[in-house]
Amino acid sequence: MNTTPFQSDPPPSRMQRRLVVEVVEARNLLPKDGQGSSSAYVVVDFDSQKKRTSTKFRDLNPIWNEMLDFSVNDPQNMDYDELDIEVYNDKRFGNGGGRKNHFLGRVKIYGSQFSRRGDEGLVYFPLEKKSVFSWIRGEIGLKIYYYDEIADENIESYQPQQQQPQTQPQEADEHFLPPQSQTQTQQMHNLPPEKPLPSQSHHHSYQESQQPPPPVVIVEESPPQEVPSDNNHPPRPPSPPHEVHRYPPEVRKMQVGRPPGGDRIRVAAPAAAAKRPNNNNGDYSPRVINSKIGGGGSETTMEKKAHHPYNLVEPMQYLFVRIVKARGLPPNESAYVKVRTSNHFVRSKPAVNRPGELTDSPEWNQVFALGHNRTDSAASGATLEISAWDASSESFLGGVCFDLSEVPVRDPPDSPLAPQWYRLEGSAADQNSGRVSGDIQLSVWIGTQVDEAFPEAWSSDAPHVAHTRSKVYQSPKLWYLRVTVLEAQDLHIAPNLPPLTAPEVRVKAQLGFQSARTRRGSMNNHSGSFHWHEDMIFVAGEPLEDCLMLMVEDRTSKEPMLLGHAMIPVSSIEQRIDERFVPPKWHALEGEGGGGGGGGGGPYCGRISLRLCLEGGYHVLEEAAHVCSDFRPTAKQLWKPPIGVLELGILGARGLLPMKAKNGGKGSTDAYCVAKYGKKWVRTRTITDSFDPRWHEQYTWQVYDPCTVLTVGVFDNWRMFSDVSDDRPDTRIGKIRIRVSTLESNKVYTNSYPLLVLLPSGLKKMGEIEVAVRFACPSLLPDVCAAYGQPLLPRMHYIRPLGVAQQDALRGAATKMVAAWLARAEPPLGPEVVRYMLDADSHSWSMRKSKANWYRIVGVLAWAVGLAKWLDNIRRWRNPVTTVLVHILYLVLVWYPDLVVPTAFLYVVMIGVWYYRFRPKIPAGMDIRLSQAETVDPDELDEEFDTIPSSRRPEVIRARYDRLRILAVRVQTILGDFAAQGERIQALVSWRDPRATKLFITICLVITIVLYVVPAKMVAVALGFYYLRHPMFRDTMPTASLSFFRRLPSLSDRLI
Repeated sequence: MNTTPFQSDPPPSRMQRRLVVEVVEARNLLPKDGQGSSSAYVVVDFDSQKKRTSTKFRDLNPIWNEMLDFSVNDPQNMDYDELDIEVYNDKRFGNGGGRKNHFLGRVKIYGSQFSRRGDEGLVYFPLEKKSVFSWIRGEIGLKIYYYDEIADENIESYQPQQQQPQTQPQEADEHFLPPQSQTQTQQMHNLPPEKPLPSQSHHHSYQESQQPPPPVVIVEESPPQEVPSDNNHPPRPPSPPHEVHRYPPEVRKMQVGRPPGGDRIRVAAPAAAAKRPNNNNGDYSPRVINSKIGGGGSETTMEKKAHHPYNLVEPMQYLFVRIVKARGLPPNESAYVKVRTSNHFVRSKPAVNRPGELTDSPEWNQVFALGHNRTDSAASGATLEISAWDASSESFLGGVCFDLSEVPVRDPPDSPLAPQWYRLEGSAADQNSGRVSGDIQLSVWIGTQVDEAFPEAWSSDAPHVAHTRSKVYQSPKLWYLRVTVLEAQDLHIAPNLPPLTAPEVRVKAQLGFQSARTRRGSMNNHSGSFHWHEDMIFVAGEPLEDCLMLMVEDRTSKEPMLLGHAMIPVSSIEQRIDERFVPPKWHALEGEGGGGGGGGGGPYCGRISLRLCLEGGYHVLEEAAHVCSDFRPTAKQLWKPPIGVLELGILGARGLLPMKAKNGGKGSTDAYCVAKYGKKWVRTRTITDSFDPRWHEQYTWQVYDPCTVLTVGVFDNWRMFSDVSDDRPDTRIGKIRIRVSTLESNKVYTNSYPLLVLLPSGLKKMGEIEVAVRFACPSLLPDVCAAYGQPLLPRMHYIRPLGVAQQDALRGAATKMVAAWLARAEPPLGPEVVRYMLDADSHSWSMRKSKANWYRIVGVLAWAVGLAKWLDNIRRWRNPVTTVLVHILYLVLVWYPDLVVPTAFLYVVMIGVWYYRFRPKIPAGMDIRLSQAETVDPDELDEEFDTIPSSRRPEVIRARYDRLRILAVRVQTILGDFAAQGERIQALVSWRDPRATKLFITICLVITIVLYVVPAKMVAVALGFYYLRHPMFRDTMPTASLSFFRRLPSLSDRLI
């Protein structure tokens, strides 16, 4: 069939990125000129571009305020570039004894910490050493930002400039990636096909002119926007063994200097899957599954068949049909297109006619993804029919027919297939009568779920496109807003107060649905002003469109009276990322009916002094602390570089229970999956009417801290059937959590986890979910090991910590804001989904959780109990041989005390090596025994699902209250016993019992004299042998020392 090649548009104008480093000042530098001072200057090195500031003569706190401008040659990989800043002392201004400029400190900043112009802030970085023997102190203040501008020169003149830095010599540094390696990194994302298909050779020039984006999409997590989920990746052609293809760009950068092939990718052996039956009713533990992923279970097979790291899912073939537009159609009112195969029949949406244009050139711009089996289609000679119809009269306007065996196959990173014009054909009678004419522009190809057109396509297994397509979401950027209320003046207090009565004036602050009130202000009798000096913290989310409302209230009487209010836009509040001082400001208070903002819209009612700032140095907690997936601060300037990439392949689910009834009572489930890590949320497409859905979608996240948790949940889609007014929530099916630190580096885990839900009727298994997960990270990377020694939360959490109750309230507000933000997306993530994924109800009261926590404490102390039992067996000579060996070991340790500490650590090493045999082979799932979910009492479970305030009958509430009182009596008794033991220890020297104190002091004096006279080793041997003496020398009654301690007085007899 003759086709007309699609002509591409001319290339757009090139944008050039510039990086600006503003060197502001330095503080507390080390004197290096021999005269008690330093003449400092700064050298900045970025991408082989070196620039320096001026020299500040003899100043340990120099101020430059100089801006250095650099060009960014590769904006796409700017996050992986490094900026080196070094401070030197200029030897020309010293005493003449120095032969070189003295080093005063350095700072290394990664590209992920750069801010866009307008979002930058002044950050003080501590100066670091160059070597172990360097003596460095002080810090340097910098402002770093970038911006894009249109380049004046054309692309031809830019190419030699881009190659010029590659030919210049540069210093070797193991932390920098050479330009040649950067070029290889970009080429590895766009590998050309080994042999182009004949059907695609006629538009090969178009494929070279427009290359698709790399198939790996790692979403930058700073802007809160939605990104299409094109993170699925099919198998790629094999690569030569000497090239490193095992990691994404950010991980390959971390791997510079490592030998190729040093870290091999391993797949967890699925041998246990055949031995372990799948009990759908009683098996609640995860299991390894057999999968085609990786080509089997052995490591050698994996290395032969895995060509790239993004092979965690199986490719699913689809027939893609892109309908663009038509021209020259016969007269019609509204045309649409029918797509028909042997297994599928779909129709497009009505045509969109531009205003003023004729109806003979409709546009659709719609993509269909139909399930396809290439082998069956080739054997049966299946065809694809595409026809145009008039919606009003249902008249045939023409069609095109394709043989599916001749449809080209597209495998990214191949370029997108260009749409082409095809002549509409019909029967001879239709063409002679003029009822069929015109051309239609479309493209047809066979691809997989990795295709970039798949997320927005009409899929055969998810026909309701509006609420079933896959999507990637971003949580909003949240800030802590600190409001410090200092003082209020010129308030109009009611004059008719009783004598000697001070007015009770409080300040109420409100931001959206959040509100807080200060305590009672202290009044200055001389000036009539009120003072508070109290902090209130709120959660503010970008784009910071809300206003902070301050209301000053007089609550002296029963009904509060408003004394004045002020409206402050949050976008006008200053942002800070450290503990620097923010000066307070006075804000005018207005009366009722004022316009707000202090602009004089209402009568003047006084003024209030406030210190306002948006805290960027905190991490806004939106998840429970024990399942948190991100600990980075709000300010991007404080982010550390990523240490690896977390890859998740959502394969499918098995044995899901019916969640709804359709078609006359038939059970059905429309399942989709949601995964959350960091600020990035992903949602798979909805597989309709299937108890065993297969998604085979893959996603990636950047990992900044290994001690974080990935959460994956499965839900039943209800919103695709409900109206806009009837917003029925989606039903939870279950969720799993995977801690990243439990994953070995570069090892693929393909497991099946049970989906468990705790219902008012009890624990219920809803099915199983199959996932493949891998933590792509070079083994024992220094940054990964160093992360275990760094503080868990950002620095501001330790300098100005928040209270536990305050953090819980702020976390609830953050969860509500995230749920409201994601509910506005399309398709929306409902609040019930967000709250379930974030564990918003984890702090609710539950008798079951209390029992689980108690048994956890018992499990933690089990080693101490076991050690006590072992010692008791030794001292009772249950095994004489072991007791004799313990005697010998004790003698050696007493005679050589220097061996005590090394022996203890050696024992810990031996324990760790011994338990290596019992290490977990797969990441653990939900533990029903630890959760006390199997043996939970029905009444306790009903109490756990009860609302606050309770909605149960009074007699039920009374019975539960009595049960809680009985439990509280036990806790009260245990606390009293602990207090009594401590008071008896205090009574040894407090003379509450004079005779006991005299005896204790006399015994201590005798022990002192003995220890002075007898060698310590002899005393230790005597005490040890006395403790380990044979039972024939023991008395069954309690010892004298224990009886003496129990007779000591406590304060229990003084309680009323």
